[in-house]
Amino acid sequence: MNQNTSSVANGDSHSKATTNDSDKPKNTPHVSQRAVLPWIGAFLKPYRAKVITAIIFLFIGSLAWLSLGQGVRLMVDEGFLKDNGSRLNEIILLVIGITALSSSAIFCRFYLMTWLGERVSADIRLKVYDHLLKLSPGFYAKLRTGEMISRFTADSTLLQSVVGSSLSMALRASVTVLGGIVMMAITSFKMTGLVLLAVPMVLGPIFFFGRKVRDLSRKSQDKVGDLGAYVDETLHEIHTVQAYSHEDQDRALFNHRVEAVMDAAKGRIKYRSILISLVMFLSILAIALVMWVGAHDVMSGAISAGELSAFMFYAVMVAGSVATISEVIGEIQRAAGATERLIELIETPIDIPVVENPLGLPTPVRGELQLKNVRFSYSNMSDSADSSLEPVFNNNNEVIRGLNIDIKPGERVALVGASGAGKSTLFELLQRFYVLDSGSIELDGIDIAKLTPQILRQQYALVPQESVIFATSVLENVRYGRLDASEADVKQACIAAKADEFITEFSDGYQTYLGERGVRLSGGQKQRIAIARAILADRPILLLDEATSALDAVSEHKVKQALDSLMTSKTTLIIAHRLATVINADRILVLDKGQVVASGTHQQLMLSSELYREFASLQLLTEQD
Repeated sequence: MNQNTSSVANGDSHSKATTNDSDKPKNTPHVSQRAVLPWIGAFLKPYRAKVITAIIFLFIGSLAWLSLGQGVRLMVDEGFLKDNGSRLNEIILLVIGITALSSSAIFCRFYLMTWLGERVSADIRLKVYDHLLKLSPGFYAKLRTGEMISRFTADSTLLQSVVGSSLSMALRASVTVLGGIVMMAITSFKMTGLVLLAVPMVLGPIFFFGRKVRDLSRKSQDKVGDLGAYVDETLHEIHTVQAYSHEDQDRALFNHRVEAVMDAAKGRIKYRSILISLVMFLSILAIALVMWVGAHDVMSGAISAGELSAFMFYAVMVAGSVATISEVIGEIQRAAGATERLIELIETPIDIPVVENPLGLPTPVRGELQLKNVRFSYSNMSDSADSSLEPVFNNNNEVIRGLNIDIKPGERVALVGASGAGKSTLFELLQRFYVLDSGSIELDGIDIAKLTPQILRQQYALVPQESVIFATSVLENVRYGRLDASEADVKQACIAAKADEFITEFSDGYQTYLGERGVRLSGGQKQRIAIARAILADRPILLLDEATSALDAVSEHKVKQALDSLMTSKTTLIIAHRLATVINADRILVLDKGQVVASGTHQQLMLSSELYREFASLQLLTEQD
């Protein structure tokens, strides 16, 4: 479940905010249709040598095919009609040579264009992924992961096929059309003029229906994205789906989305079919009429039979190329819609601004934190597509209200309060996942807004309430916080977190694959892996969000010993609902509706804070049970 989304919803709880079927990035810029080609061109620019070479081979291949028309003319006029066998043999050898040259050029062009398609698709994925990593959790709270995956994979794959194949076919067909018209004009200017009269009839449907196909393709891709988002959500939460016997309802909802995709595709298919059939009909009609005129010219002696044969050869090539263009243009327009969706992602503004000249932190980092009149609300998320979230993101609903907190280096501070008090939100503000409405947060006297996010976040080791386990080995999961750690370092951290005892029971030990989201681990095992990760990271500030909530009593005791050792000389902030977790903290802050309403040790608060006494009595009763 998306932890960042949960913090948006109420500041502490972990409930998933879902969006409606039409979810799209609301803060993404509108992309004009004319921006698509220059955008793709920017990715092709580093490979201009291969692009130019591919175009050269494209021209060689197309011109070689066009020259075959002259071979046809020579075969008829100088071979068949003159009954000249030796000349016919020479012409046949010439035709074979031209065909070999054209075939070689086609191989080179096809190889280069296909390579370019794969390379551009890879580069786009790299660029999109790099940008996605820079966007804050606030962005992902408004969009479902499946929608992002659809854009990232399906759209870029479609673009790959177009750049590598369809675009090449369209360019080759365009060259053939232009070259064929020139050769027809050389052969018979009169008949070429008649052909050109038919060109507007053919181009009209291409432009009209091509635009329709592009718009409908964009809608179709959006529906596919929604489908992917729904699959991602249901399979991610498959335990809940099956536990509540929700399969039939999910099948119905999935069927509804599949049919929505089909309905969106029907319009696109219809217009593409009309486009292809109209172009074919009009092209063949024009050829038939021109052939009728040419036949009369041959009978009248205006042109030779060979010239008419050559002309018809070119006319058929032009008609076939126009048909290819009409067929491919649908794919190109479809890819244009997909490209617009990718451009929207890449041009989504990074909502955590980075200063041009960031400051550095003193060495070593002591871990002193100061919050000065900090105010924050999720007002920047009120444009979410889901109207049900509007009350949560109301501009007047401040989650943090004028916090002033000083945390000394090495101090252990516990945050307690009801769900929605702002504890988890405070953790996220310390790591600058959101921009403050007002006030400032300082680390060792430096405003964190003047640091790069990466440098700031490298000072924190986080153990979240819902431990995050990646689909890789135990070793790589623990090493996630310190990539240069040796296997011995990893084992030492796991021993300290009391995780080594169950890891060594796995058949592959530290190389054991843990499955997607750690499906092979229990909740307590996941938390001990997360704690080992924090221990290994060895950062000056610890953020513990219910770090022992999923542990049994024995494991909790062991892990608390590890945490006590880990917290030595480190600034530690602890979110906890269990009294035993916070009772030994240097200071306890009681939060209520985004404000600190009481501060002190456990003994002091038991005397001075009615809210804390109520909290403590409830927790004591709970723990006694």
